[in-house]
Parts: sequence; C-alpha cells; structure tokens
Amino acid sequence: MIQAENLDVTFGRGKHAVHAVRNVSFQVAEGESFGLVGESGSGKSTVVRALCGLNPNWTGRVTIAGRIMAARRDKAFFKLVQMVFQDPYGSLHPRHTVDRILSEPIAIHRLGEVDRRVSRALDEVGLGPSFRYRYPHQLSGGQRQRVAVARALILEPRILLLDEPTSALDVSVQAEVLNLLQRLKRERELTYILVSHNLAVVAHMCARLAVMNHGRIVEELSVEQLRSATPSERYTQQLLTASLGYDRAAVDRFEDFAAEA
Repeated sequence: MIQAENLDVTFGRGKHAVHAVRNVSFQVAEGESFGLVGESGSGKSTVVRALCGLNPNWTGRVTIAGRIMAARRDKAFFKLVQMVFQDPYGSLHPRHTVDRILSEPIAIHRLGEVDRRVSRALDEVGLGPSFRYRYPHQLSGGQRQRVAVARALILEPRILLLDEPTSALDVSVQAEVLNLLQRLKRERELTYILVSHNLAVVAHMCARLAVMNHGRIVEELSVEQLRSATPSERYTQQLLTASLGYDRAAVDRFEDFAAEA
C-alpha cells in the first residue's frame, strides 16, 4: 500500500541546510500497522509529512496504492490518505464548532449528505450528538483528539498517518484513543503508519517498526523482537533501555550515536 524508496528531505540551503531525512526506504502492506520510532528530531514526523504531501520538498520515490506520487497531490489523494496530528489543541480551529470542522472536508470534496456523515463520524469515535455544536475549548484533550480522528475518517480514507496521536494526552486517555484507533482499523480495514517515541504504544498498535536515528533508518524489526528485547543494533538496544525508565547506571553507559548517523 505504501512504499518509500531513498526518501530524502533537506531544509534550508548551504551551510544552514538541515538534512532531516536520509535515504529512507520501507514498505507497508495493505491493512498493516507500521511504526516509526526514534528520539525527538530523528526525522519520523518529516517522513510522514512528505508521504501525505504537507512537505513537498523531498527527493526519492513514493508509491501509494500503486500510484507514484509527485511532490504536489491532487484532491483525490486526500480521500485516500489522511493524517492525525500530535497536538489536539493546535490541530482544531478554535473558532469553529465540531460541526463545521467535520463538515468542511465534505464541502471541499462535494460529497453531500452532510448530516448523515457528521453524525456517523461522531458516533464512530464515541462522541454523541451533544458534541456537534461545541467548540474545541469546551472539550477535553481526549475528546479533541477523537474529533481529529473523526475529521480524518470522514472522507473514508484507506490510509491513516498517525503522528504521535496520544503523546499530548494523559495515560488513561491515551489507552482509550489507542483502543479506538485499533477498533476503527479493524472495522474499516485501514492501513496505519504510527509515529511515536513511545515503544509501548508501538508494541500495542503495530506488527512491524523501523527505528530512526538522525534521519536514517537504522533497523527494521518485528514487534516480537521488540518485546523479547532482541534487536540487532546497539542504538535500538539503548532506546529499549531508555524506555524502561530512568536508571543512572544505564544512563552512564549510554553512547552518543550522532557521529555514526
């Protein structure tokens, strides 16, 4: 369903250039959940922004649902691929009601049946009709993220790109949103790419993952390898150790992998 080959992204020019993504290649099968993990600044979000067309300044080859993608995407592409962003506080317009937020994509794509589609979307994400005319500031963080998920699903895409969709939420609310995403994937037979620095979240959601460091993929592994703590790369092993919680002795042994990137 998704194939990236030698994806490369650079911001800026000359001595100020930042090489954010370096020759990244991976494949995601239809119906699969694929994780991209790594530290902050490793290039995970930049990869998905290139895939979904938000960042047109990339080189390489991207194929989605059998189509080779150009830097600029047509309107039909956005019915196929949608994205859920990290910050539910920033991704919803503060002066738009939930009804307007969900109705806008329907109007842009001229789909019709606005009431039915909006009601169905709210019901699918566990929000009833009482939420339809509320503003984002009248919702909790978890409710806002459910609205963001509803907005992504309202065009009935086949692919969702999830950029740290629960990192801004409380732990208990994270679990609710992750369970919601799993249910929607099963019911709609969706394909996911999940970006996260949280290995537990990726293990819960994905079957395979790629580990990124300084713009490169250093290793691809299965969730079984992740759970059994048997990665082959030293960087991945260090990332696993860090995910277990603060350990002064372990931290003192940590390596700086920047020079190898």
